[in-house]
Amino acid sequence: MDVFEKILLTVVGLAGGLGVSGGVFTTLIAVGLIPRFAGKTHTAKHIFLYEEMVVCGTILGGLISVFFPFLDIAGVAKKLPPLESIYPYVGMLILVIYGLFAGIFVGCLALAIAEMLDSIPIFARRMKFRHGVGIVIFCMAVGKTVGSLIYFLREFFN
Repeated sequence: MDVFEKILLTVVGLAGGLGVSGGVFTTLIAVGLIPRFAGKTHTAKHIFLYEEMVVCGTILGGLISVFFPFLDIAGVAKKLPPLESIYPYVGMLILVIYGLFAGIFVGCLALAIAEMLDSIPIFARRMKFRHGVGIVIFCMAVGKTVGSLIYFLREFFN
């Protein structure tokens, strides 16, 4: 691969990454997810911290997804004898915590988008719901959680 091809791939990769990240951040701003979190938790004074954490998390996630194959985390862990026995459990704990927060975020984003499109109120009006819309949304979240647990615990992805 010559220098021109490397430069072209770099420019195309950066342009694609900027386009995708711009779309993600535009969606988050249009939906108003971060201000909604701040409003619900009564922590609006920390709104800039929330926004910075979203940006930093996105950048860190992108870097990890690109450079993870080049990191030899398992090799480093094997060189640390006291951690050999607990390393799988620490990794599992990190995955559980990450999965929990990622699931909460994606669920809130999906509900915010659905609410922004007014699909839930329209559905409630058409089905002649007067009371219990919150219960329906809660049941949808529980069903999604149970389905995900069954999917991952039964290892249907293999």
